Amino acid sequence: MNGNFMIIDNIPVKINGEKNILELIRKIGIELPTFCYHSELSVYGACRMCMVENKHGGIEAACSTPPKAGMEIFTNTPRLRKYRKNILELLLANHCRDCTTCEKNGHCKLQDLAKRFGINKVSFNNTSKNEQIDDSSSCIVRDKSKCILCGDCVRVCEEVQNVGAIDFVSRGSNMSVTTAFDEPIANSNCVGCGQCAAVCPTGAIVVKNDTAKLWDELSDKNTKVIVQIAPAVRVGINGELGQENGSNAMGKIVAALRRMGFDNVFDSSTGADLTVLEESSELISRIEKNEKLPLFTSCCPAWINYVENNHMDLMKNISTCKSPMEMFASVIKEYYKDSDKKIVVVAVMPCTAKKFEAKRDEFKQNGVADVDYVITTQELISMIRESGIVFSELEPEAVDMPFGLSSGGGVIFGVTGGVTEAVLRKILEDESNTILNAIVFDGVRGLQGVKETSINIGDREVKIAIASGLKNAENLIKKIKSGEVHYDFIEVMACPGGCISGGGQPFQNSEGKLKRSAGLYKADKMSSIKRSNDNPLMKTLYSGLLKDKVHKLLHVEYK
Repeated sequence: MNGNFMIIDNIPVKINGEKNILELIRKIGIELPTFCYHSELSVYGACRMCMVENKHGGIEAACSTPPKAGMEIFTNTPRLRKYRKNILELLLANHCRDCTTCEKNGHCKLQDLAKRFGINKVSFNNTSKNEQIDDSSSCIVRDKSKCILCGDCVRVCEEVQNVGAIDFVSRGSNMSVTTAFDEPIANSNCVGCGQCAAVCPTGAIVVKNDTAKLWDELSDKNTKVIVQIAPAVRVGINGELGQENGSNAMGKIVAALRRMGFDNVFDSSTGADLTVLEESSELISRIEKNEKLPLFTSCCPAWINYVENNHMDLMKNISTCKSPMEMFASVIKEYYKDSDKKIVVVAVMPCTAKKFEAKRDEFKQNGVADVDYVITTQELISMIRESGIVFSELEPEAVDMPFGLSSGGGVIFGVTGGVTEAVLRKILEDESNTILNAIVFDGVRGLQGVKETSINIGDREVKIAIASGLKNAENLIKKIKSGEVHYDFIEVMACPGGCISGGGQPFQNSEGKLKRSAGLYKADKMSSIKRSNDNPLMKTLYSGLLKDKVHKLLHVEYK
């Protein structure tokens, strides 16, 4: 056959810029098994599950082999099937077998592939070591006995997040993934982003589960349990509960939480509206004084941890605003402080680092945390299943008053660029729909790792950058410090794509992230209140509960 084609299982396939033959194979609907391949990460080629056989009988890794015109390969020969089964049996022989009690049960790629290839017995003796579980972190739990050495966690930590908290040590059968000097993860430079747990194909790294204690609080009649739901959760939950990924499930989440016993249900978008008002005022003030610029956003706790670990000189540039979760929690605790019941505030978040943030001393009043429990989207899903609630059959319900109003600007905080867009809506004097539409096409939307835009405030051009993924943020910082670029405002989200890709969300590929992003923008479009400053609740709060308490309740000084 002439032209830029290769032959896969006797099917001619046109090569169109694919970087490896694995992409080409999947392009024609063949799901070749992999453990160590992620399109966003470097090619590692360690698991060998994606081996293919060429017409000469040689075998090669599909993930690391570039396609060439005229190449002929086969993906499912008897030799390959035997080869893959042997690999799986060897992995299982060195793997913890407590699958029924594993956090990843039903979501483990090793489990899935063992079932797919019909492995119902293992020919080798089990050499799995009884490793001590590392639960020192507030965010994740590590279990080396379930590690298959795919390297996904190592690469995402280094290549995407620029943290490098974990790496391979030793060689041969003694090889493992661990921290420097094999210290507990809490003693490392881990920032708690949870991206390692997101890409881990087994239960070697999972999100820390805090639901057991929360169930006890819900059953206590002397406790009033109040919950807030982060914007990204509403578009991250449906895919795991049998419905369309990225669709807005906010109303059903509210209904489910009420059935589980939560006394009041609120939307963290209300806290995001407070953040917009405070952060935009802070930005204008710093620009007018021409000091402590650029102003970096403070919504993302993993980003704060990263700056504390690597760039203490930039802490003065971090916004003094609390995150939306912490702002809203302090307002809730203040409002209900005279209750005759114990007040417990719960936050449902897409983010693992929020668990650490909630425990910081800076977010405690007289030693009591403003947020008592943080549960992730994954934990909420497990609670819904444990309750026996059929999520698809729930009728949507509205959040409670008196904090039942939020803007579309608050909702889009869940996607990279959302904070910037909400701030722009606030500070631009023109409030017409034309300006709202112009902002959309001015470089703030999209899942690119780095975006740039600029606006004019008076006769001053304000330059803005948006980064998601800490490696992208680090590259921006290097350019700023070298004098190569200048910005006045920089939004940083630790997770690629923003909170829609948080470590506590069910993992999704690039297509899934786009659906979640679209879901938040659709929710914004359907909101009758577009700007945070147009939310009538804000005026009520500032003239009432927040009067003379704005700094105490909404701002923080990191120590």
